[in-house]
Amino acid sequence: MTLEENKFEKVKKFTLNEKRVVEEIEKLFGQVERLTNPEEKRIVLNHIKILEKTLKKLNTEVGKTLGELTFSSPLVIEKKEKKEPKTPQIPKKDKEGIERTHFGTKGGKLFGLKEISPKGLENETIKKLKKKKEDEKKQKKTSIGTSEYSKIASAFFSKNSRKLLGQNSFKKMEESLLKANLNFTPVGYISIILLTTFLSCFVAGFLFLFFLFFNFGATMPIITRVTESIGVRFFKVVWMLFLIPLTTFLVMYVYPSLEKKSAGAKIETELPFATIHMAAISNSMINPIKIFEILVGTNEYPALEKEFTKMINEINLYGYDLVSALKNTGKNSPSKKLSELLNGLATTINSGGDLPKFFDKRSQTLLFDYRIQQQKQSKSAETTMDIYISLLIAAPMILMLLMMIMKISGLGVSMSVSMISMLIIFGIIVINVIFLTFLNLKKAS
Repeated sequence: MTLEENKFEKVKKFTLNEKRVVEEIEKLFGQVERLTNPEEKRIVLNHIKILEKTLKKLNTEVGKTLGELTFSSPLVIEKKEKKEPKTPQIPKKDKEGIERTHFGTKGGKLFGLKEISPKGLENETIKKLKKKKEDEKKQKKTSIGTSEYSKIASAFFSKNSRKLLGQNSFKKMEESLLKANLNFTPVGYISIILLTTFLSCFVAGFLFLFFLFFNFGATMPIITRVTESIGVRFFKVVWMLFLIPLTTFLVMYVYPSLEKKSAGAKIETELPFATIHMAAISNSMINPIKIFEILVGTNEYPALEKEFTKMINEINLYGYDLVSALKNTGKNSPSKKLSELLNGLATTINSGGDLPKFFDKRSQTLLFDYRIQQQKQSKSAETTMDIYISLLIAAPMILMLLMMIMKISGLGVSMSVSMISMLIIFGIIVINVIFLTFLNLKKAS
């Protein structure tokens, strides 16, 4: 064996040793994450430092040996000829009149435009990507408009908002606002309430003046002048000046609590399946923080993703430990069940309990509750459907027939057929609006 061959063998040996040292360091780092005893951690970390020094020495030896190597003849690097980029040719029509194209400068298989167009799953994927981009653009435009309105409101009412925020009546609203994950600060949202109420006063004033002098009817002409005296008419429509601004204020005041209930319902729908996912991940004995990072990365739990992102930010940005971040997230969560899960997980980590067992038991309980809730909702939907059919299908038909019979028999109904039809249609619209509002409120609760 020549001198150069000995040096090559030496480099090979050093490289293999380096590989073994790196693998050993990786194993020790994995052990450090699972260790809870500080003394054991210190011993393992000292061993890692010794291995790092050994790795540096091996690197130095490899560098020296490579520097001593000489080559009998210089290496020749072959120059590759530059190839012209392949560009698609202009589609040409064949004898059958079908447009075909091929890629490349010479020859190649001819493909029809139908053959190279996306089909099936590819087409669906392209559509989903386009829809996602459009949704992002719409969301961006909405957020820009909302932030501009919030800036204007804060410029005029921020001082008054801070004073109101110190009162007990607005503390509950502030808590609901934070738990609902709305993109508003408490001061900014109260400023929006005040500005919207202020603008509604002008709307109320306009409607008051309009109805003071005009009537709005169902027959032509729709708008007619008032025939009664101004004093009598004033007392009939003056309620608009107070009711419209008051209703606007109350609706915006209650809105965060409704959003909180809605967010909590969405979280509790996703929670049983997310807990099963957590149980499967925790069996690999990885760091508990990684469990939440994996769930956020899947994008399968949009409601829970917001809560877990807040928790991860508390750890990475604000420097909280995992137990404190779990308790803070549980405290500010809109869902009572998620709060119980996170607090239980914090207690289990503190006491050194078995995480896979904890997640398994909790997932079984949550899945059982979810099934019971689904059964209740199914029975409630059946009852609601029966009420809807009775009120909006059978009742209007019976009422219209009764009114027609009363008109024909001359029992006091002086309205025309078109007036009766308009009245029934208007009643159906009002009942539908009330019904939809009731369903949304019930869903949020």
